Amino acid sequence: MPATTTTARSPHMTVTGATLVIAAPAPAPLPPRARLRTGPRGPYGRLFALPGTRAFTAGNLLARLPMGMFGVSAVMMIAGQRGSYALAGAVTATGLAATALVAPWTARLVDRHGQARIALPATLIAVLGSLSLIVCVRTGAPAWTLFASYAATATTPNIGGLSRARWTHLLRGSPAAHHTAMSFEQAADELSFMLGPVLAALLCTSVFPEAGTLTGAALLLTGMLLFVSQRSTEPPVTAAPRLGSPLRALAPLLLLFTSLGLLFGSLEVSSIAHLEQRGLGAASGLVLALQAAGSCAAGLLYGTLRPRSLRVCVAVLAATAALPWAAANSGSLPALCAALLLAGMATAPTMVTAMSRVHALTPEGRLNEGMTLAVTAIFAGIAAGSACAGLAVDHAGPATAYLLPAAAALAALATAATAATGRAKNHI
Repeated sequence: MPATTTTARSPHMTVTGATLVIAAPAPAPLPPRARLRTGPRGPYGRLFALPGTRAFTAGNLLARLPMGMFGVSAVMMIAGQRGSYALAGAVTATGLAATALVAPWTARLVDRHGQARIALPATLIAVLGSLSLIVCVRTGAPAWTLFASYAATATTPNIGGLSRARWTHLLRGSPAAHHTAMSFEQAADELSFMLGPVLAALLCTSVFPEAGTLTGAALLLTGMLLFVSQRSTEPPVTAAPRLGSPLRALAPLLLLFTSLGLLFGSLEVSSIAHLEQRGLGAASGLVLALQAAGSCAAGLLYGTLRPRSLRVCVAVLAATAALPWAAANSGSLPALCAALLLAGMATAPTMVTAMSRVHALTPEGRLNEGMTLAVTAIFAGIAAGSACAGLAVDHAGPATAYLLPAAAALAALATAATAATGRAKNHI
């Protein structure tokens, strides 16, 4: 009699001839925390061993680079075509004000309806605004069209917040890995604001005046398409009631972020004015890049270390914020470079720790909105710090203007104690 084969009811048991074969069930996929323990060595290696993280990070980096390009590109394009830096500055300032109003609403929609459903349409509107700005500048359209076009770019989603929300979703229950992810995101922020302006200036001067804005729009759209296509890592939309206001929960922290923005804005303007006074204006971009480079390197290093308290981080930042003033009064360019590098290195740990507090204090289901409020507070502080530093430079000189970043750091230290003692409503 030929051998016969029958299949039993169990999908893991078969009878072949006279031999009983029991197939082992397929192993269940490891949860993220287990995969982090069994992955490659090194905190960043384990982080990017998680499925889908490399792909959404690639899209995140592509979409984030234009954040450091758009402002510089718009100023160079408008000033080059219209011959007015006053008009260029007013247009970019209007865009910043529009972003402060629109960005929290965009983030709220993301929390309610999901990243893919909201981020991509919002990005398309922003890209159309950039293209409209190019056309209006190129064709000599009335000035009001420039303001309207650039204001439309305010719908650009907070890509850093979207990425941080994905890490928070993937790494719940793994606080050490979450700290590493937040440190990486801060380093990515610094990298975009270090490379973005340099790339924008190179494109606008070496190719054609509109090249910076056009390239930025293309990178933003391409990166966002890649980012939102990674649906497996997208945080689910919570069905829980959205109780509590992020604005109320984050009030002390928002004061801290505003103070940090004051520091960043006043330090940048004071440094540019100081270098121009010494006839080194052409080197200002490279000198300022040291601050961003220091923050980027410190952010990556901080991700491998145990996190510190917010007050300790801000205290270190306050100590280093006084170094540029001392270096400027010494008249030594190497000393100023070293001071900016050290100040930058103290920035990343402060931002990482403060953003972790945002995660802990933001009500459930409103994380993107909470992080966008923090970024908006920073932008508001940068705008105010830049304006105050400009006035200080005109009336007291660049060296004296360096006192403003030191004062802003002390204000941040004063608010850090309140911000660090807030009661957390969510925990990583």
